[in-house]
Amino acid sequence: MHKHGFFREHQFAFSFLYRLVDLGILSAMLLLSTWICEIQFSYLHTTLGLSAILSFLYFSDLFGLYRSWRGNNYREIFLVLAGVVFGTFVVIALLGFLTKNTDILSRKMVFYWGGMFFAISAFWRYSLHLFLKELRKHGRNRRTFAIVGGTEAGVKLREYVNRHPELGMEFRGFFDDRRGHRLPCSRAGSFDDAIDLAREGRIDQIYIALSLRAEERINEIIMKCGDTTCDVYMVPDLLTFNLINARVQNIGEQVSLSVFESPYLGRFRPLKRTIDIVFSLGILTGIAIPMLVIAALIKITDPNGPIFFKQKRYGLSGKPIEVLKFRSMTTTDNGPVVQQATRDDPRVTRLGRILRKHSLDELPQFINVLKGDMSIVGPRPHAVAHNEEYRKKVDYYMLRHKVKPGITGWAQINGWRGETDTLDKMQRRIDHDLEYIRRWSPWLDIKIIFLTIFKGFNDDNVY
Repeated sequence: MHKHGFFREHQFAFSFLYRLVDLGILSAMLLLSTWICEIQFSYLHTTLGLSAILSFLYFSDLFGLYRSWRGNNYREIFLVLAGVVFGTFVVIALLGFLTKNTDILSRKMVFYWGGMFFAISAFWRYSLHLFLKELRKHGRNRRTFAIVGGTEAGVKLREYVNRHPELGMEFRGFFDDRRGHRLPCSRAGSFDDAIDLAREGRIDQIYIALSLRAEERINEIIMKCGDTTCDVYMVPDLLTFNLINARVQNIGEQVSLSVFESPYLGRFRPLKRTIDIVFSLGILTGIAIPMLVIAALIKITDPNGPIFFKQKRYGLSGKPIEVLKFRSMTTTDNGPVVQQATRDDPRVTRLGRILRKHSLDELPQFINVLKGDMSIVGPRPHAVAHNEEYRKKVDYYMLRHKVKPGITGWAQINGWRGETDTLDKMQRRIDHDLEYIRRWSPWLDIKIIFLTIFKGFNDDNVY
């Protein structure tokens, strides 16, 4: 049989070892933090340590901390670890508050405990991540794979593996019964040739990249793979569809493939909400005085109108929300027909022109974020009238409501902000919105926030 490598042969033992390492660090940092803070260690600290261990194991399972990270960027590992540690120490803080044992659980001690544990856990994971990448680049800890089906999906899978040698995947070829010009790639053999290699133990993984129309052929290949020990994966040829957060899930004994689904479902939803709350609270605290000044200027320059403009827009899952803005126009259009602002629009006040140019009219939307109607990062919410117009003209338009609308977004920092006076401009904005949803991660949100600070507040296309 083909030798799979030391790490793969002992992957379950290593997973158990990683847990032991983390729990050992967690316990050691509890002892060290009490020593640093000059707190006498007692049986209550032992109970606290056991509670931390149980909480950590729970959140580790919830966030998938000990799954295989082959092929993932370290930032993803880092963010998952951060979510696990955050959840663990929120539980610890609540226990201290509810049991009123703040004398043995001071904020300083919790800070040292959590901070040191996170730093050491992140460091050893990063070191292991680099070590495994180097092993794979030098031909160790590798897995051999074949692609059954010379399709566009198979070619894209092969191209991705080529760009990422750190995956440690060795390609054995495309296997297809078709020949010649019908294939977009060179052929290494037939379907049966791939099965024979798998039986001989010369292939670790088979990726079936056939069209879903070839149901009988797929069933036949899967049946034959059942006579091998290789891992088998389906790569549906669905690349012509605009898949959003595609994943496989079980419903009882039935297996389903999600085609359109919000990326916020599951373990990352609390992390997304935490980012929104932390940033919106911090920003609202910092802009409170500028907002009061803007409100006063609006009332002074145009005393007959309201300070705030509330417009109905669509939020998560297409549910209506009221978005807050500083009023920047003499009108407050909020009906079935809403005209976008254009260059030299007479409806825009002199103060409103400045506010809109620098996005200051949108500052009250941080209140929407705090309420939970919006997120700091996400597709910009459009007026209901514009939604109803463009959902008929732009394919997959309503998929942007798979996430909460945002104050800033991927489209905005890439220049698709402001007036969309042509269908092509709206199409480009929607393309960027859908790209954001497909690529979403907490790290991408933080990246967009910082890019917005440096280049997102001024735009010649905003009137």
